[in-house]
Amino acid sequence: MNPYISVVKPLEDYELLLTFINGEERIFDTKPYLDKGVFKRLRERSTFMGVRVVAGSVEWPGEIDLSYDTLYLGSHPVSNRIAPND
Repeated sequence: MNPYISVVKPLEDYELLLTFINGEERIFDTKPYLDKGVFKRLRERSTFMGVRVVAGSVEWPGEIDLSYDTLYLGSHPVSNRIAPND
């Protein structure tokens, strides 16, 4: 079982910075999903930016969500991330 998400931050270029409950930070790219079903709504920048953590996973307005397993397995670890003015 993969860890739950504790914090999500939307980034430029339709990526998510995810912090998992085990302390790992990982980046998930949502672009491959943006041409599929309900995920097409995430192309609207304000909708994408409305992401939040719900029950250990992430959810956008309109009950669009991805499981923590999908997010963990489809993401890559952050290495030496430099983020100005976080």
